[in-house]
Amino acid sequence: MEEKTKKQVRKARAPRSATRHVAKPKESAAHRTTKSAHAQSDGVVRLIPLGGLEEVGRNMMLLEYRDEIIVVDAGLQFPEEETPGVDFIIPNTTYLEERKENIKALIITHGHYDHIGAIPYIMDRIGNPPIFTTEFTKEVIRKRQEDFPHAPKPIFQVVKAGERRELSPHFTAEFIGVTHNIPDGVGILFETPIGKILHPGEFKFDYDEDGKPRDVDMWEKLGKRGVHTLMLDSTNAGVQGWSVSERVVEKEIEKLLKGAGGRVIISSFASLIDRIAEIVKIAERLGKVIALAGYSLKSNFEIAKRLGHVKVSEQALIPVEDVRKYPDNKVVIIATGAQGEKNAGLMRIANGEHRHIHLKETDTVILSSSVVPGNEMSVQNLKDNIARQGPAIFDYKMLDIHSSGHAPQEELKKVMQLVNPEFFIPIHGWFFMRRQNAQLAMDLGMSRDHIALTDNGKVVELRKEAVKVTDKEVPASYVFVDGLGVGDIGEVVIRDRRALAKDGMIVIITVIGRRSGKVMKNPDIISRGFIYLRESQELLNDIRRKIRGIVGRIPQHGSLDMDYVRGLIRDQIGEFLFKKTHRRPMVLPVIIEV
Repeated sequence: MEEKTKKQVRKARAPRSATRHVAKPKESAAHRTTKSAHAQSDGVVRLIPLGGLEEVGRNMMLLEYRDEIIVVDAGLQFPEEETPGVDFIIPNTTYLEERKENIKALIITHGHYDHIGAIPYIMDRIGNPPIFTTEFTKEVIRKRQEDFPHAPKPIFQVVKAGERRELSPHFTAEFIGVTHNIPDGVGILFETPIGKILHPGEFKFDYDEDGKPRDVDMWEKLGKRGVHTLMLDSTNAGVQGWSVSERVVEKEIEKLLKGAGGRVIISSFASLIDRIAEIVKIAERLGKVIALAGYSLKSNFEIAKRLGHVKVSEQALIPVEDVRKYPDNKVVIIATGAQGEKNAGLMRIANGEHRHIHLKETDTVILSSSVVPGNEMSVQNLKDNIARQGPAIFDYKMLDIHSSGHAPQEELKKVMQLVNPEFFIPIHGWFFMRRQNAQLAMDLGMSRDHIALTDNGKVVELRKEAVKVTDKEVPASYVFVDGLGVGDIGEVVIRDRRALAKDGMIVIITVIGRRSGKVMKNPDIISRGFIYLRESQELLNDIRRKIRGIVGRIPQHGSLDMDYVRGLIRDQIGEFLFKKTHRRPMVLPVIIEV
């Protein structure tokens, strides 16, 4: 998944030292079966996804053999509509925490936040194992660690495509270079006691100038070595055809840059360094200067420049505050915020909040990214806002100005054919995406019993002759990061937030005489998100009469149990309000004894 802006992620700082995990109701069975999940058995490699298989994001899985554990990725997931107020969601690492001494390596396939975002929050809990990753990904992780000074310092083992590393007595990893939309992405070919397991990470095909896919022979060579189990990203398993070539994207962007009479503002993901590098190259060739707007974009660009992934002359790259010093038709601005993120560069430009850049009618705005599911309304509002101010707008639906980093159907099928695995496990994505990926394999002739469709927390047993999804489970529930808190926001809190977002709340302050047990004055009522008090006097009077009736009917045989009174008011007023309004606000009774 392409990442959102780093500013959105930086909201949550260093984790608290004392944390607890959040278990959904279904987790109780999982906790009971954790012990049996890893009953030792020779000849069995266990695959356990801890995230990424029932969502897009939060990618994390582990391979286990005897007392050896290899972890792949540690990502975050951005909040859903059902998790209001949460900054983001990370995997549940309870299973790993209980076996931290067995963890031999954490392998990171690439630098997107859905693969690295959980690292600062989990490393101290799982024993700070060595991180095996490429140079660019290491630098992205290291840069982010600056926001978490109390987190343990990562121990990096830098790898390159083509290298082979012995991770433990029974696990060896060979790193495979793949094309994604961030530099230095890798897949892994694991050599294990049951055979070779191929995890290609997230990838797509790269194409030459003639539209022919490059490096196809790599997959064929892997297939000839005999792959026991192939895992494939399912994000675009429902997308027909082949990827749009980056060469096509570059040509379309070049046409727009040539034809623009004013400034060109291009917005994309901060991690699309390869495309940003090409845009810079095109702009420089056309005699234009380039300014970068967005913290995460500048950070990634500096890392890529330092490592040689981007080449640009000092004269062509200018500070964003200097854009006014150049003719409009000589300026290209690259900004984050194509998803409508409120604090990103493009959104601040569109809202007139950017200190140095304000939209003009002569501007051309290019949204060089697809819309991440869930962001449709934010992107539409962004485009409307820009359009009202006059600039021309182009997006991926109008022109081929974006190419996804995830392989669509024909590329997935091609890899399946060339690798020709004995068993297949679709990974990454919602169940329907993984089900579509499984169908692609069956369409190519693979037997259904050689395909394992699993879910987060399920233990998959891999033997030489079979792959089986067992009924064993480990904890894989959401762990919420909210402000400085990690795991201290539970399901009850989230449920309350949903209720408040849906029907609001009403606070009822009632003064009751300690001796008389009677209501001493009219109850005060405060409403937020339920009714507008000034326009609802009749309902307020009905509520007050109802409260007097509730308290008045309580037998006076001694002092009142105020907890009982509070519960009575909450339940009966809640029922009364539902009958009157067909809404269920949160009712908060406050009792004051005098």
